[in-house]
Amino acid sequence: MAEAEAVQLKEEGNRHFQLQDYKAATKNYSQALKLTKDKALLATLYRNRAACGLKTESYVQAASDASRAIDINSSDIKALYRRCQALEHLGKLDQAFKDVQRCATLEPRNQNFQETLRRLNTSIQEKLRVQFSTDSRVQKMFEILLDENSEADKREKAANNLIVLGREEAGAEKIFQNNGVALLLQLLDTKKPELVLAAVRTLSGMCSGHRARATVILQAVRIDRICSLMAVENEEMSLAVCNLLQAIIDSLSGEDKQEIRGKEEALVPDTKKDLKQITSHLLDMLVSKKVSGQGRDQALNLLNKNVPRKDLAIHDNSRTIYVVDNGLRKILKVVGQVPDLPSCLPLTDNTRMLASILINKLYDDLRCDPERDHFRKICEEYITGKFDPQDMDKNLNAIQTVSGILQGPFDLGNQLLGLKGVMEMMVALCGSERETDQLVAVEALIHASTKLSRATFIITNGVSLLKQIYKTTKNEKIKIRTLVGLCKLGSAGGTDYGLRQFAEGSTEKLAKQCRVSGVCSSGCSLLTSRWLLEGLAYLTLDADVKDDFVQDVPALQAMFELAETSDKTILYSVATTLVNCTNSYDVKEVIPELVQLAKFSKQHVPEEHPKDKKDFIDMRVKRLLKAGVISALACMVKADSAILTDQTKELLARVFLALCDNPKDRGTIVAQGGGKALIPLALEGTDVGKVKAAHALAKIAAVSNPDIAFPGERVYEVVRPLVSLLDTQRDGLQNYEALLGLTNLSGRSDKLRQKIFKERALPDIENYMFENHDQLRQAATECMCNMVLNKEVQERFLADGNDRLKLVVLLCGEDDDKLQNAAAGALAMLTGAHKKLCLKMTQVTTQWLEILQRLCLHDQLSVQHRGLVIAYNLLAADAELAKKLVESELLEILTVVGKQEPDEKKAEVVQAARECLIKCMDYGFIKPVC
Repeated sequence: MAEAEAVQLKEEGNRHFQLQDYKAATKNYSQALKLTKDKALLATLYRNRAACGLKTESYVQAASDASRAIDINSSDIKALYRRCQALEHLGKLDQAFKDVQRCATLEPRNQNFQETLRRLNTSIQEKLRVQFSTDSRVQKMFEILLDENSEADKREKAANNLIVLGREEAGAEKIFQNNGVALLLQLLDTKKPELVLAAVRTLSGMCSGHRARATVILQAVRIDRICSLMAVENEEMSLAVCNLLQAIIDSLSGEDKQEIRGKEEALVPDTKKDLKQITSHLLDMLVSKKVSGQGRDQALNLLNKNVPRKDLAIHDNSRTIYVVDNGLRKILKVVGQVPDLPSCLPLTDNTRMLASILINKLYDDLRCDPERDHFRKICEEYITGKFDPQDMDKNLNAIQTVSGILQGPFDLGNQLLGLKGVMEMMVALCGSERETDQLVAVEALIHASTKLSRATFIITNGVSLLKQIYKTTKNEKIKIRTLVGLCKLGSAGGTDYGLRQFAEGSTEKLAKQCRVSGVCSSGCSLLTSRWLLEGLAYLTLDADVKDDFVQDVPALQAMFELAETSDKTILYSVATTLVNCTNSYDVKEVIPELVQLAKFSKQHVPEEHPKDKKDFIDMRVKRLLKAGVISALACMVKADSAILTDQTKELLARVFLALCDNPKDRGTIVAQGGGKALIPLALEGTDVGKVKAAHALAKIAAVSNPDIAFPGERVYEVVRPLVSLLDTQRDGLQNYEALLGLTNLSGRSDKLRQKIFKERALPDIENYMFENHDQLRQAATECMCNMVLNKEVQERFLADGNDRLKLVVLLCGEDDDKLQNAAAGALAMLTGAHKKLCLKMTQVTTQWLEILQRLCLHDQLSVQHRGLVIAYNLLAADAELAKKLVESELLEILTVVGKQEPDEKKAEVVQAARECLIKCMDYGFIKPVC
C-alpha cells in the first residue's frame, strides 16, 4: 500500500511540475520519499526534487538531492546534469565540470552537454588565471616590500600596486586571505614613512565597503595604534590615517551604502561598541600634548563628520549626547588654547576654528531644551572654573573659550557673554600691558560685537582702548586684529544710514587702511590678509566704503587673487564683500504705514543710504564686471567642497544674481564662464542659495545661446534648476524668467525637450498657461509651443479625458497678439503631427471655427500664417472635415488672401492660402478658373 501511494504521489508531483507549481511538486516528492524503500523509485524522486530545487533557485538542496540519486545510480545522467547546474550556480565550477564531463562521456553526441563543457572550461580557466595572477602579485609585492635589500624604485612601485589592489574587491579579498593583514602590520613596524603610508592606504582600501574586514583590521591594528599614527607631525601621513579611520567608521556604521552580504553581517552583529571606542580615542587625542596640530585637526574633522546626525529627521542623537557628556570639556579646552602661552597644545591655524565648528554642530544636533540647558551648564562651569584672580593665564583661557564659542553657536556664546565679569574682563584685558592679553581680548571683542546691543556696550567702554592699542602696539598681529575690531564696530549699524557708530568719514579711513595694509600689500602674509579682508567685509555694509572700494581697481584685483587661495575664511570674506558691494543681501520691505507709525511713536526708523539706490548699485556692478569679477567667482566655485561651505556658495549665488540683473551684461558673464560656474551652485548648497543660482541661470538661459553659455553636456544640467523655479512659492519674476529659459532650451533640440519632459515640467507649464498674469501665460504658452514638437508631449494631447487641446484652441482666440501667436504655433504643430488632433480640435469647443477664421484674418502676418497652416492641416486630415470648412466662410477668406499679389512680407501667407485652395481643388470641392 505504501509503495502504491508513493508512486501515486510521484505522479501527482509530476503533474504539479508540468503546471510549474514547484512548491507543491516538492511537497509530493518529499512525502513519497518517506513511503518507499525501492531504490529505483528513490533515485527518481530525488532526481525530480532536484529539478524543483533548480527551478526555485534552492541550489544547495538541488545539489544534495542530485547527489543522493547518484549515490543510488552513479550513471544517472539526469541527476549528474542537474547536480552540475546546481554546483555552477553555487560557484563550484571545478566540481560542476567533472559532472558534465561524465555526462558527455555517457552521451557524447548531446550538444547541450558539449556546450556546457566548453562554457565551464572557459570560466574555470579565467578564474584560475585571475586567482593565480592576484595571488602571485600579492605575494611578490610583500616580498619586495619586506626585503631590506630591494631597490627603492621597486619598493615604491610595489607599494603603489598594493594600494591599487586593496581598492579592488577581488584584490582586497586576496590580500586578506593570504595573511595580508599580518604582513601589513610588519610594514607598519618598519617605521619607514613610505612603507607605513603604503600599508595605511592599502588597509583603507580593504576596509571600504566590507564590515567584516573592517572589524578584523580594527582589532588587529588596534585603535590606539591608529590614533598614534594619526598624531604624527607629517601631514600626508595624518591625512592617510584619517582616511583609514573614516573607511572603518563608514563600514561599521553602514554609511558607505554598499551591500552587506549575509555572512559578513553575521560575523559582526553589533558595531556600536567599536564605534564608541573610536569616538572615545578621538576625544582623548584632542587634549594630548603628544598629538601634533595636524593630528588634532584630523581628529576634529572625523568627529565633525561622524558624530552629529546628517539628517535631523533621524531621531537618534545618542552619539552627540555621548560626546557632550564625555568630551565637551575636552573640545572646550582646544577652543580655549592661547598659542602664545607655554602650556598651549600643538595647534595649526585651523584647529580652534574646527573645534568651534564641532561645538556648533553638536549644539544644533540637540533635540530639546533640557539637552541644550545641560550643554550650556557644562560650558558655564568650564568657563567660570577658569576665572582666577591669581592666575591671568587661566582668565585668558576662559575668554578665549568664549571667543571660540561665539564663532560656533552664536546664541550660546551670547548667553555666556552675559556671565558675570566676562565683558568686563574683555575690556580690562585690552588695557593690559602684556601683548598676549591684548591679542586674546581684541579677538574676543571682535567676535562679541556682532550683536548691536553688545557692540554698543563695547563702543561705550572699549573703542578708546582699541584705538590706543592700534596707535601704540608694535605687534603686527595685534595691530591688524585691532583694526578689524574697529571695522566691525564701525559696521554695527549695518546698512542703516541713521545708525552710524563713528564720526563721518571714519569708516572710509578704516577701509582705506585695510586695503593699504593687507589687500594690496604684496609683502602681507596670508593670515594678515585674511583678517583685513574680514574687516573690509564688515565695512562694505557702508555705501560710501563700497563705492570707494569698487573704484579701486588694484584693490579689487588683489582681492580676486586672494580668492584663488585654499583658505575657506578668505573665500567667505571675499564673497561677503561682493554681496555688500552688489547689495544682494536680503532687505526687509519697508511698509510706509508702519514707518509713519514708528515716527509717531518716536521709534527709530531705518534709513537708506543715498548711494544704496539702484543707479549706484548698477554702476558698482559695471565696475566689478570690468575688473574681472566673473573669472574670480568661477575660480571660487571650483574650490574643494571642504573649503567652499554652503554659506559661501549662497553668497556667491547672490552675487551672480545681482550681476545678471541687466540683460546687456549677460553676454559678458557668459563669455567669462559665468554660465558654467552657476550650475554647481544651483545643484548644491542651501535652499536659498540654490534658488538664487537657479534664477541667475534662468536670466542667462532666457537670452543666451545655450550652446555657448552651457557648452557640451552641461546644458542638460541647467534644466532641473530652471524647473525648480516653476513653483507657486517662488515669485512671479522667477517663474517668468524660468519659463523664458526653458523656452529657449526647448527650441534647441528634442533631447533637451525630452530632458524637460522627464523633469516633470509639463504640468507646471500647463498650470501657468491658466494664470491670470498675462506675461506668465504668454511665456508658458511659448514654452509649450516648442515642447509640442516632442512625441511624448503630443501623446498627452492625444490622450482622452483632458482639456489640453481645448486650452490651446481657446488661447488662440485671446486678444493678446503674442499669446495668440504662441498658441497658434502650438496648434499648427499639433494638427500637423496627428490627424486625430485635427478631428479632436473640432470637438473640444463650438468656437473652433470662429477662432480659426480670426487667425486667418489676423493683422499680424506671423499669427495669420500660423492660422492658415492650421487650416491646411484640417483640410488635409479628412475629406468630410474639409467639406465642412469649404461650406463655411473660411473658403472666402482663403480666396481673398490667396488672390493677393505676394510681396516680400506677405509671400508665406499668400503661399499658405493658395496651398489650402489647391487642397480643396484636389478634393473637387472647387474648380480651377480656366
